Amino acid sequence: MRAVVTRVAGASVEIGGRVCGKIGRGLLVLLGVGPEDGEAQVEKLAEKICHLRVFSDENGKMNLDLAAAGGGLLVVSQFTLYADTSSRRPGFTKAARPEQAEPLYEYFLDCCRRRGFPPAHGEFGADMQVFSQNDGPVTILYDID
Repeated sequence: MRAVVTRVAGASVEIGGRVCGKIGRGLLVLLGVGPEDGEAQVEKLAEKICHLRVFSDENGKMNLDLAAAGGGLLVVSQFTLYADTSSRRPGFTKAARPEQAEPLYEYFLDCCRRRGFPPAHGEFGADMQVFSQNDGPVTILYDID
């Protein structure tokens, strides 16, 4: 399982010109599912992201997590995180098939909810436009086995 997590001042996702997910300050998570992934990887990643300490405390140090910062969470499915870039035209055979990936994406959303962070989100498999105002910028990459 792979994720690109960006600290944002605000972010949103649109489908067909309609905003379907929006947050203010918080974390934008682009989430990719690989063919070897299962619920254990989802649980581990959700735990890491929900408690990621990348927000500044009163001393300006990245010491606060999402809860302490009062931030939101926006999750967008992103199969292209598993792109094979060995040629000029990326291939996506290393990403999980939709019938495996979608339930794990939904399970990730549920794991975040259970940890107290109901995520705004896009729609699995949709053509989406993602807007973000990066804060910092701070971007963290996760690759969970």
